[in-house]
Amino acid sequence: MSSFYVVRLSCLVLLTALLTFSTGCRKRKYENPITKDTQQPDKVLYDKAVADIERGRFEVARLTLQTLINTYDTSEFLAKAKLAIADSWFREGGTNGLAQAEAEYKDFILFYPTMEEAAESQEKVCTIHYRQMEKADRDNNHALRAEEECRQLLIQFPNSKFAPRATQLVRNIQEALAEGEMRVSDFYYKKQSWASSSNRYQALADQYPLYSRADEANFKLGDAYQKMGARFKDRAGKAFAKVVREFPLSAYADDAKKRLQEMELVVPDADPTAVARMKYELENRTKPGLTAPVMNMLKRGPDVHLAAKSGTPSMTPIRPTIPVNVPIPAAVTAGTTDVTVSTVNDSSTLDQSPDARRNAPGAAAPDAAAPGAASAETPASQAAPAAETPAATDANAPIISKGTLIKPKKQKKAKAPKTPKAQQETKKSN
Repeated sequence: MSSFYVVRLSCLVLLTALLTFSTGCRKRKYENPITKDTQQPDKVLYDKAVADIERGRFEVARLTLQTLINTYDTSEFLAKAKLAIADSWFREGGTNGLAQAEAEYKDFILFYPTMEEAAESQEKVCTIHYRQMEKADRDNNHALRAEEECRQLLIQFPNSKFAPRATQLVRNIQEALAEGEMRVSDFYYKKQSWASSSNRYQALADQYPLYSRADEANFKLGDAYQKMGARFKDRAGKAFAKVVREFPLSAYADDAKKRLQEMELVVPDADPTAVARMKYELENRTKPGLTAPVMNMLKRGPDVHLAAKSGTPSMTPIRPTIPVNVPIPAAVTAGTTDVTVSTVNDSSTLDQSPDARRNAPGAAAPDAAAPGAASAETPASQAAPAAETPAATDANAPIISKGTLIKPKKQKKAKAPKTPKAQQETKKSN
């Protein structure tokens, strides 16, 4: 049995080596060549760099392109040369290469925003983060960055030829992000933490309506609201009604209708547009191959074969929400939550105001009763004498003046008078 696994592992290693060797030796055509036929020296340098990029000699190509930029600073091929440098880093790959490629593409968009290649550069930046996405239950930093960059392409270049692909990438990215949110929501749902699960399901249903499991999220949202008590009956009814209306072909539609009937709420009709959309998704959904389970375990990125193929994705980032069972203060609803802070420009206010330094830190309030002061219940004749202040009783107390601290001089101790016995002993000794 062990020999079988050894042979199988050897075949796998050999197949991987052959694929790597064939990929490295194959010449990949460059996407942005210059078709102009001329013998100008800057064009010659550019053609040489493109040939090096196609053969995988990226460092040599970048040196040649940098020579072109430094030598022919007014060349008509200057923009193409900067784009070729970014493409060389993109083809080289790796964490460092992709980071350098993103920086170069961003510079190209900044300096040449009106060129046709600017949209391509933005699409490459989106692809850089899309390729580095982790699975749904892992870090989603690259997924969020990819979503942001693809949305930027759709906003900045809506009419470019790369817009349809960017739209589908956003759907794939949001499928992965929604799957991560769904797993967290299911965790709270299984723990019967209804407030936390309903909060997560609500944000998921509002933010990702194209998610492949949005019908399940809405049904569980209604179930969580229903188990939170009678005062959340309206919210539960809205969630169940959304399943019936917007997901009529879902497996949860019949159960949602029964829940509405039990709650004595109106059962809505199915939306014809939603019916057509669900039919289109079922017909055009990507079918996984036989090796898909194994490949999904080996590859780095998430499984997005269930992502939607139609519909407009959400163009705003997801925002955290507050559970509905958390009471909202009246000040929040009134709109008086803005707190302003201003800087004091006049620094002499403390010196000019008579009340600024009245009470030293730790001192008693001026209206506090002194230990010996007479109160309303104690007659003035029986009141204890007021304690003298340290400044009045202690002659050695320091005198504080504006900006200086003057210490009093030390007084010499007075000698005690001699007793008669001591005087007699003094006379005898004389």
